[in-house]
Amino acid sequence: MTTNKTQSSFYRRLYIAHLIDQGVATVPDIINVTGMPRRTAQDTIKSLADLGIICEFQQTEGARNRTGRYEIIDWGAINKRWIIDNLSEIKAILNYP
Repeated sequence: MTTNKTQSSFYRRLYIAHLIDQGVATVPDIINVTGMPRRTAQDTIKSLADLGIICEFQQTEGARNRTGRYEIIDWGAINKRWIIDNLSEIKAILNYP
């Protein structure tokens, strides 16, 4: 299946939201799982709101320098069950392990 940039971006956002929801919730963890560049991971997290997915950074209590993890607060109109059911296809489209 060939995809264009818009489709790839959409699937990347869904996959990152899924990872965060499953506990892979820091930029370094996302980089380790996907192999994507740091900037891509950061930009993708920031762009989740474009899909109506509310993702917030939760600061670790007492920690400094933005130590913490991301959390999906609301999936909006996105059906996270669909992502789980289609995870293999999404990863194949994105060429992620």
